[in-house]
Amino acid sequence: METEVTGPDAYGNEAYKKLFEALMGEMGKALSLDRAKIFLDPARPLFIFTIVMRTEPESKTIADAASIRTEGSDVHITISDENYAPEILSALWRIYGRDSVDQQTRFDIKIGNGDDERIAGTEITSGEDAKQEIIGAMWRILPEGIKARHNISEGRIITIAATEEIFTQELKDIALRMHSEVRDSANV
Repeated sequence: METEVTGPDAYGNEAYKKLFEALMGEMGKALSLDRAKIFLDPARPLFIFTIVMRTEPESKTIADAASIRTEGSDVHITISDENYAPEILSALWRIYGRDSVDQQTRFDIKIGNGDDERIAGTEITSGEDAKQEIIGAMWRILPEGIKARHNISEGRIITIAATEEIFTQELKDIALRMHSEVRDSANV
């Protein structure tokens, strides 16, 4: 991930760059990001984060994260992407109830009298959920006390602007300009 930090304090910019990259890595979001541009003006105070995701998050179904086969009246599910195991199990419980979902191993599940097409098409995560996770990670990186926030989301680009003050149109315009500059330079 390429990270650029600008603002009036060169030492603070470098320290915040390291903090941003470390926290995004710890939260498992760094691999999802192509680049980040951050503007810091603590005296104002104004913090603007614009990130470009590698790809636009998509919805995922059980079939995207598991193989599904039918044997007689039983449907067998083998989870191939363990990141989605909890979501798959929750979705199956919601549809069939806990008593009908037989989790044989950590990644193997059997459902008696299941509908393989319904199971395959069941959404386990939406693209919007993925964006909200990225936004949540960005919020955690903001300094404490910064409560006034403004989000701009467009395709693979997300901008968060935050201040302690009233969020004026001038501040929103600064954030929108930065968002547009990153969008235009990323050819998105």
